[in-house]
Amino acid sequence: LRPGGASRQRDPSGGTDGLALASDPGGTLNFLAMVENLQGDSGRGYYLEMLIGTPPQALNILVDTGSSNFAVAGVPDPDVTSYFNPELSSTYRSQGIDVTVKYSQGSWTGVLGTDVITIPKGIYGSYTINIATILESENFFLPGVKWHGILGLAYDALAKPSSSVETFFDSLVRQAKIPNIFSLQMCGAGLPVSGSGTNGGSLVLGGIEPSLYTGDIWYTPIKEEWYYQVEILKLEVGGQNLQLDCREYNADKAIVDSGTTLLRLPEKVFSAVVQAIARTSLIQEFSSGFWTGSQLACWDKTERPWSLFPKLSIYLRDENSSRSFRISILPQLYIQPILGIGENLQCYRFGISSSTNALVIGATVMEGFYVIFDRAQRRVGFAVSPCAEADGSPVSEIEGPFTTADVASNCVSSVSFHEPVLWIASYALMSLCGVILLVLIILLLIPPRCQHRYTDNDVVNDESSLVRHRWK
Repeated sequence: LRPGGASRQRDPSGGTDGLALASDPGGTLNFLAMVENLQGDSGRGYYLEMLIGTPPQALNILVDTGSSNFAVAGVPDPDVTSYFNPELSSTYRSQGIDVTVKYSQGSWTGVLGTDVITIPKGIYGSYTINIATILESENFFLPGVKWHGILGLAYDALAKPSSSVETFFDSLVRQAKIPNIFSLQMCGAGLPVSGSGTNGGSLVLGGIEPSLYTGDIWYTPIKEEWYYQVEILKLEVGGQNLQLDCREYNADKAIVDSGTTLLRLPEKVFSAVVQAIARTSLIQEFSSGFWTGSQLACWDKTERPWSLFPKLSIYLRDENSSRSFRISILPQLYIQPILGIGENLQCYRFGISSSTNALVIGATVMEGFYVIFDRAQRRVGFAVSPCAEADGSPVSEIEGPFTTADVASNCVSSVSFHEPVLWIASYALMSLCGVILLVLIILLLIPPRCQHRYTDNDVVNDESSLVRHRWK
């Protein structure tokens, strides 16, 4: 890293900047015990073992920073090997509230309740948590997945059916009195995305574990507390700036989401990235189906196709808004091995896809870094992960600081339309109220002699009133 720059934050003990210490006198936190408490891969997600209820029922729970509900399979399902049976738990309490959650892919419906949980490789103790038991689902549990529920770690603004449902992590912070910060390492770089499902990873609750990163931690502000929304300033492919307006990268939001497998880009950005990769790669002709995800590309197992593709860099605004830093992933992270065909061929997928409503930094990128979700100071940190290696060489980089003089002072829309329908309804109601108020003012200003004097036959009923017709 180049010397200087207010954006660089070295925190080897996790003890400065209000973060948790690596050891906890009270015994709640032991970060080393949380190392390698995750299993999984970028194709099917990373999951944590959790014990739920009394007596405890062991389930694997998907770690998802892009949603806010804690939910587990509550009935048998052909695609899950285990489920939580609330009738067998003496500590389960149903709240009798139905809840439905929809994701970019898949959805489920269940019932809210509470029960106690413990995390064998997590913080010490048992805690009472809101838990949804999934009774019906569609494209949520998939064949081959080894998890049985989902742990939403985003903010309560996304919780269903309302933000009044306390999230899992908020409950831990309140009950265990741990710092409001967690960090995540996923170790699947360069490994098959649909392999044995035993790649390692770490979810550190309450702080930062120094052994999980090298170099410095670089922080970018959280723009809004719903998803972990950040501000992206520009993208480079092979060192070449895409030259797009920075607002294109944040349309209509840019988020860090461990529950999304790919790097997802707004359609205009995706098209520019594909063109740049195709232009700078050493492959003359390449099937369009590979870029869209409908086809795999296969090479002889003795070949290393990663050398044919360029590096991809994402610039994030630093806490010092006049500076930025860039996180870069090598092709080993976005040209992802899938499976072998016969004895000689290895096939790969493109780890980037298009999106209609967000730029999503998913597992494709996150596998290169140790990511710190510092909710207490409203920032997300990135540091190089020592497990992000392929053939003994690092496949991720962080560099900075850089000036932001060449980009706009704000690349994020000032209004986030979380619920477009609600916004439309709100504006419609305000317009209606404005029209009614205007009519009332006009009527008040009309001289009395000009006013029509109603007779018994001039009743203004609902069918003829202004309000009635406006509502139609």
